[in-house]
Amino acid sequence: MKIGLLTGGGDCAGLNAVIRAAVKRAEEYGWEAVGIRYGWKGLLELDYIDLSFKNISNIHKWGGTILKTTRTNPFNYPEGPEKVMNNVEKLGLGGLIAIGGDDTLGAAARFYKMGLKVVGVPKTMDNDLSVTDYTFGFDSAVNEAMYALDNLLQTGESHDRVMIAEVMGRNAGWVAAYAGIAAGANLTLVPEEPFDIEDIAYFIKKRRLKGDKAALIVVSEGAILKNVSKTFTRDGKVDDFGHVKLGGVGQFLAEELEKRIGGEIRITSLGHTIRGGQPTAFDRVLSSRFGLAAVDLIKEEKFGMMVALKGTQIVSVSIDESTSKTKTLDPAILSALKELFY
Repeated sequence: MKIGLLTGGGDCAGLNAVIRAAVKRAEEYGWEAVGIRYGWKGLLELDYIDLSFKNISNIHKWGGTILKTTRTNPFNYPEGPEKVMNNVEKLGLGGLIAIGGDDTLGAAARFYKMGLKVVGVPKTMDNDLSVTDYTFGFDSAVNEAMYALDNLLQTGESHDRVMIAEVMGRNAGWVAAYAGIAAGANLTLVPEEPFDIEDIAYFIKKRRLKGDKAALIVVSEGAILKNVSKTFTRDGKVDDFGHVKLGGVGQFLAEELEKRIGGEIRITSLGHTIRGGQPTAFDRVLSSRFGLAAVDLIKEEKFGMMVALKGTQIVSVSIDESTSKTKTLDPAILSALKELFY
């Protein structure tokens, strides 16, 4: 039998470890494996490569994805779904592993209902996919963000400056919260709790009265202003799945705080610097376990299912269920953020 693998959406650390483990398991079963290049776009254009474990045995150490990726939505293209189904047949695939986040897996769920033999692997550095405790890429992104925040805190203290760091996180503040706590940020703003600019200005003023002129504020790109309830966007453009590009909340904070409290305020957007890089040990292990389990789902003909982490166990859940809602920060983490303001 021959199986295919594709990686869709934004890249993150751990993708290559999934590919490596899946190919290893497939070869154990005597199967062939092909990699679909550029996500769903590769199945629209029949762009693929043959995979063998011998040639990819060391890729688990690398960030990004050897299969490349795009945010292509095949359902947005004329006869797109039909082309995908026809090309799967041309390739002779007995199963497809879709590795991605909400959008990639959402497309996989739709194709499953059309008869495609597909299984899913949850991937997102945002950790916002429901029904899995963690997604790979998250731990690596948090660690990269933490190191950058450590540096910002030190330079801010050297110059008595307020430093603002904007990090990724559209509808959920997992990365901002974990990185902020880990780095000892003075204040962390997340989408789950709208912020008031006057409250933040008061917070900084109170610190200065105590002699603390420096401060580190971490803000998720999806954080929203109280009583306005809209995210900050770059240019209004949307991707294939209808998502507008976020960005600018950090700059807004810096400008508004300068009006209210003066002093030097510097803004840094960590952006894609925390998306790439080598995966942590946690992400390498989780990705490898996911890759093995995904191939096992195909062997067991459990199509329409996705691998997930529950506690320490790898389980399977329906792809539909995984994309039904966004996993936002739980109350315990939000409580910890508030307790650690200083």
